[in-house]
Amino acid sequence: MNSPLYEYGLFGEGASLIVALVVGFFFGLFLERGGLGNPHKLTGVFYLKDFAVPKAMFTAMLVASSGLYLLGDLKLLDMTRLWIVPAFFWPQLVGGALFGLGYLVAGYCPGTAVAGLASGRLDALVTMFGMIAGSLLFAVVYPALEHFYMSSGLGTATLPSVLGVDHWVVIAFMVLMAGMMFYSMERFERKTH
Repeated sequence: MNSPLYEYGLFGEGASLIVALVVGFFFGLFLERGGLGNPHKLTGVFYLKDFAVPKAMFTAMLVASSGLYLLGDLKLLDMTRLWIVPAFFWPQLVGGALFGLGYLVAGYCPGTAVAGLASGRLDALVTMFGMIAGSLLFAVVYPALEHFYMSSGLGTATLPSVLGVDHWVVIAFMVLMAGMMFYSMERFERKTH
């Protein structure tokens, strides 16, 4: 059977919303159970005290990318039918910096704010109001920013396509980098605790 299932019409919009709700529930549950609904744990990396977030993020990226490409190579997933967010180099660099600043100040990203709110943290609710206010402000000023927002477009760029190498080369390099990073973080944590 080929995937993505929704794209092939194997289930409709209603079922896809139910699947999204179930996946979202378990994503939030695992975030909270992993301690990632706690702003002190989330910002710990900025203060070189807790490296749980980069470990979780790199692990998720490696598992997801390896799984997707493996399914693609086995012809169980049609990679051409997956939507990839178009890359706009400078706008996304600025957006990433603003996101990082908001993450540092608030202690949450959108997903972890919901997990924090579900566990009763009122600062997560304040963060969510801030995200809504920021989104509304962006919508208001977008006409003035549109030229910059649409600049430096790279299309649906991926590291394998940009570098002109096989996807497994990139994944192997990511595994190597993650291993070195995890090893360094573990050593640093042992020295400082």
